[in-house]
Amino acid sequence: MLNAPCFHLAFPVTDLEATRRFYVDGLGCTPGRTSERALILNFFGHQLVAHLVYEPPPPQTGIYPRHFGMVFPTETAWAEVAARAKAQGLRFRHPPRVRFPGEPTEHRTFFLEDPSGNLLEFKHYTNPEAVFGCAELPEVGDDTDR
Repeated sequence: MLNAPCFHLAFPVTDLEATRRFYVDGLGCTPGRTSERALILNFFGHQLVAHLVYEPPPPQTGIYPRHFGMVFPTETAWAEVAARAKAQGLRFRHPPRVRFPGEPTEHRTFFLEDPSGNLLEFKHYTNPEAVFGCAELPEVGDDTDR
């Protein structure tokens, strides 16, 4: 069923049922195979595998260094996920905002925190070239939450 490569990420969770509610009910992901120790999720066409751990990694004090998420091709798609997250009562680590306004790397972003403390970022770049380009610019991230 794959027509193009998809990204795969395995990540730790402390409660599979809470994880299912967050990703499936909250974000609208499609669940795949499930065992007593793992849950496969279709995360916007990419494969996430939530693996149950009994000792979670230490919580991050900021959004760096570890988070994952999606870059949406349209602002509308990004806004729809933000609206769904808000309507579902998901925990926003950072609410929707614009980063680097007026710069070539300007983008809309918000961060969610799942029940196990994993951070997710959802973005839309005003300038599509900034997703992989703009290598001459030194900004990667910001100092608002290190």
